[in-house]
Amino acid sequence: MIDPVGLVIFDCDGVLVDSEPIAVRVNVAVGAELGWPLTEAEVVEQFVGRSNASIGELVAARLGADAAALWARRFDEGHRREVDVALAPVDGIAEALDEIELPTCVASSGSHEKMRHTLGRTGLYPRFAGRIFSASEVARGKPAPDLFLHAAARMGVPPSLCVVVEDSRYGVQAARAAGMRSFGYAGGLTPASWLEGPDTVVFDDMRKLPALLAAA
Repeated sequence: MIDPVGLVIFDCDGVLVDSEPIAVRVNVAVGAELGWPLTEAEVVEQFVGRSNASIGELVAARLGADAAALWARRFDEGHRREVDVALAPVDGIAEALDEIELPTCVASSGSHEKMRHTLGRTGLYPRFAGRIFSASEVARGKPAPDLFLHAAARMGVPPSLCVVVEDSRYGVQAARAAGMRSFGYAGGLTPASWLEGPDTVVFDDMRKLPALLAAA
């Protein structure tokens, strides 16, 4: 018998806010400027879903620590500018949240400052205020399970009763490592095949999520 769902843990970027295309464009631009030419497909494969610290380690291994620090600053500046101009909620997420009656929270690789900005710009912040967790609070970012286990503990729900809504390969890997079921959203940049795996339901329309949760 499958345990009932006690908590829905949402990733932020690409699940709540349609920020991944912005992040990819900015990383491509910064990489071209600092000496690591990357295609958008390469950024999706290597960066999307990782924590800032994990991305910094990748950049430092390629370009050195000073360049990694500069990359982070340039990315934050460019990301903030584009968010203010172009950010929108993920299509269908507001309707889905209106229907979901289960307890919810957010657990993201992004910083609290970034989430206040992106969730605030899209009007979603009040829906999760006080229930937002960042990879900056744990030792290891995704694909390690630390962030999701931290969110579950803070919300007082056993991991076996949690489900995760993710849009990246590293996110669904982290959910599996945490012993949680996951719903992999393939309506964004990540191919559905990257999300498939044990205890994971792949879907492509956020409006389907309430029914999927009800059937979980």
